[in-house]
Amino acid sequence: MDKKYVAPPYRIKMVEPIKMTTKNERIELLKNAGYNPFSLRSEDVYIDLLTDSGTGAMSHFQWAALMMGDEAYAGSRSFYKFEKVVKDITGYDYVIPAHQGRGAEQVALPQLVNKEGMFFISNMHFDTTRAHVELAGARALDCVIKECFDTENYHPFKGNFDLIELDHIINAKGKENIAGIIFTITNNSAGGQPVSMENLREVKKIADKYGITTLIDGARYAENAYFVKQREKGYENKTIKEIAREVFDLADIFLMSSKKDGLSNIGGLIAIKNDTDFYNKCRTYIVPMEGFPTYGGLTGRDMEALSVGLLEALEEDYLEHRLDQVRYLGDKLRDAGVPIQYPTGGHAVFVDCKKFAPHIPYYEFPAQSVSNAVYLEAGVRPVEIGSFLLGRDPDTGKNLESPLELMRLTIPRRTYTYKHLDVVAEAVIEVYKNRKSLVGLGFDYEPPVLRHFTARLIPLTK
Repeated sequence: MDKKYVAPPYRIKMVEPIKMTTKNERIELLKNAGYNPFSLRSEDVYIDLLTDSGTGAMSHFQWAALMMGDEAYAGSRSFYKFEKVVKDITGYDYVIPAHQGRGAEQVALPQLVNKEGMFFISNMHFDTTRAHVELAGARALDCVIKECFDTENYHPFKGNFDLIELDHIINAKGKENIAGIIFTITNNSAGGQPVSMENLREVKKIADKYGITTLIDGARYAENAYFVKQREKGYENKTIKEIAREVFDLADIFLMSSKKDGLSNIGGLIAIKNDTDFYNKCRTYIVPMEGFPTYGGLTGRDMEALSVGLLEALEEDYLEHRLDQVRYLGDKLRDAGVPIQYPTGGHAVFVDCKKFAPHIPYYEFPAQSVSNAVYLEAGVRPVEIGSFLLGRDPDTGKNLESPLELMRLTIPRRTYTYKHLDVVAEAVIEVYKNRKSLVGLGFDYEPPVLRHFTARLIPLTK
């Protein structure tokens, strides 16, 4: 395997101080946070790998664009600049801004649910998407290839749909009961894994056969396009924008958290190909939920920064370094024997905690236990992507068992150096050496929706 990693395609112009806490301090801080890293204060975190959502560094072009923000309540020129960029990238007719991805979901998804007993199908729904599907009165069904769950062996597109299962689900549930098919790119819950163009084309054929709406959950669509360029025959000479446009051509609706591949600290969007009726429904609903249709919960300066960031995210030198940082950390862990989802995905290294801590059952949240131990070891804040995040069955109330118990080490964009990643690797490796001492967790407080954000936990003694 090629072990060369590219240097950052930027130079550092401003720095933000961070500080290390002591082990004893972290023990008390984690206890006060209810053993949930979401409840830690950022000042008590040395290297923050909780999420890549809005946590990256903006370019000097974006900071300059902030000064151009038009803060008019209606008809802001910053909106029209933002709209022009999104239309140019997607080729879609309609654009509505939202404050972030879940803002787009809460507006768009309910418009597709017109009766009880409906379903959305995805390669894998992420947490907020699943929650908004359920809040809209529908149910979320995942349909990913079985290779996704084999974390040890290489597959170039582990995020792909299982096409046979997709057709089976539609026939079993009835095509009239499928509210939409969602392309999650990259497939976050599978380990940030890409989806091939060939697979998406076949999904579109199935959707067209049954007359089902297709949606893109495209927070990391540019990263997915880069993987396609690197791994799929026939795309090696195409630009990232050309590959992305081909994906957009396969869908009817595009929902995006622009805090990822928009390279900005806030923002989201709804883009609609050519359905005027659906656009009008969303445009009406956005007003009470997010704000006026030309700002949708964003300031003018936010839209200016996004207009620049959306284009910068399509630059190949940026994407090459972005994915190399993830690969670097993954290689360090894998070389030390730490089990990870292989190959690494686009935005994070996902540690396989079923293999890391097999003595902890799913209902005691092994990946959460590992995440807490990594924080205690070095002040590094990861996040759990497993049964804790998956939650409970909305009908029975029983804890759901995730097929993967993952700790996500999420790398913010243009923020940390390779040396920071060495610190992360050393911490995870040290915890792995002492993994048999890890214990499971139970609830001290469990919220009814998206529990992993605000729950409080307690360690369970053996």
